[in-house]
Amino acid sequence: MSNKRQHQQRLQGGSFGRGRGVARPGKPPPPRNVGASSQESLSSRFSTQHMPYGGERLTFTDQHLDKRQPTTYDVIEGEGKYVISEEPTGEAVIEYYPDFLKKDEAFNIFNRLSDELPWSQKINKKDDREFEEPRLTVWYGDIKYKYSGVTQEATKVWHPVLDDLRKRITEKSDLTFNSMLGNLYRNGHDGVAWHSDSEYSLGKNPIIASLSFGETRAFQLRKNPMCPEDTYEFTDKKQINLTNGSLLLMRGSVQEDWQHRVPREYHDKNARINLTFRTIYPR
Repeated sequence: MSNKRQHQQRLQGGSFGRGRGVARPGKPPPPRNVGASSQESLSSRFSTQHMPYGGERLTFTDQHLDKRQPTTYDVIEGEGKYVISEEPTGEAVIEYYPDFLKKDEAFNIFNRLSDELPWSQKINKKDDREFEEPRLTVWYGDIKYKYSGVTQEATKVWHPVLDDLRKRITEKSDLTFNSMLGNLYRNGHDGVAWHSDSEYSLGKNPIIASLSFGETRAFQLRKNPMCPEDTYEFTDKKQINLTNGSLLLMRGSVQEDWQHRVPREYHDKNARINLTFRTIYPR
């Protein structure tokens, strides 16, 4: 074979020899045998648009793409009782009292608590790693409290200010509590990550009473996905800006159906104290 013929055969996609199995120019390959259901599936993923200058344009659409918009935070502002969800587990209820304490009294309590309570920074454990909690904590209660690798030892003698606040919450809500976990957020860089207060020692559907002193901080809640295919991106979300002297009650299935956090805020924030009253049961 001459060099000229070899060159022509390479340009045509051929090979040396007699060209067995070579697709010749001008002959399209035979069509594949595609079932009717496959053809319908393919055609449903394309839409035809007739162009003004003639011809058609095919547009690809994927029916499996999630077209929902990510949810944003609904802000709860006024005093009242809010049912934030109803599931087979029951109602999840938030009660908010922004003026539970007068502002001047609340600032005075903040100063006493920040100076007189034995605040400390604990080591938290999560996913086989240890890290310092980005806040200071203190515990008062007849029974020690364990969470995320942290053990808060029992403190049976209550500070008089804490004991008085516990009694005032009981007068407001008819609820009684035997323990209190306090958090001191030193600035906006301190916070607490997504979690729920669902430890075994708290029992089923625990009630948490949260008192705030000092700087206003955002308190955010997000609903747990109800099916394995769902994500937190599309679930309901709430936000309450907890002010100085405010009282927040979490009742019902809040701890089972929702998570909450105090997000870090990377701008100027003064200190905040949060007292979370609860009931602990012996194991």
